[in-house]
Amino acid sequence: MSDRSGIFAGDDPFRLAQSWLDEAEKTEINDPNAIALATVDTDGLPNVRMVLLKEIEADAFVFYTNYESAKGQEITASGKAAFVLHWKSLRRQVRVRGLVTREDGPQADAYYDSRALQSRIGAWASRQSQPLAGRAALVAEAARQGALHGLHPKRPPFWGGFRIRPLEIEFWADGAFRLHDRFRWRRATPDAPWDITRLNP
Repeated sequence: MSDRSGIFAGDDPFRLAQSWLDEAEKTEINDPNAIALATVDTDGLPNVRMVLLKEIEADAFVFYTNYESAKGQEITASGKAAFVLHWKSLRRQVRVRGLVTREDGPQADAYYDSRALQSRIGAWASRQSQPLAGRAALVAEAARQGALHGLHPKRPPFWGGFRIRPLEIEFWADGAFRLHDRFRWRRATPDAPWDITRLNP
């Protein structure tokens, strides 16, 4: 596409997303890898929350969470999710929609082990998205789990990664007078070739 140049150039949307994220890491004050993750419940009612994107792979995006959380259960039920990366400093965003599978093998173990000890214990202590009597109860449970698991806790069986293989990726950049630039990469299946279309702002 002749006018897809500059910050939109390239034949690999994952490399393009990584390059934008690398640039954002130099300008965003907090969490340039924060994504607004959208799922739907069994009634089709949308849910959205902020999580941290941990990896951009050759053909997927990966984040980690409690599988028993609301988002974990909703993703498991539907097998689908969407997210947006938005950087105010760059005035750009990346939107992703796709199919989701679990990452609960050695890669998840390695990421879990890389976290601070208290965060690893916190993963054991929190019954994420469930009602909580008070903060004191959470702190007490964290202390109990810390004593139980020690300095080298293993990854909880209910905690791990989700890998999103996109069917659609959109790159958006702010333009003067709201004449923004938008390019949508779309494919019918995760193994199909991409079709790239410029969209109206």
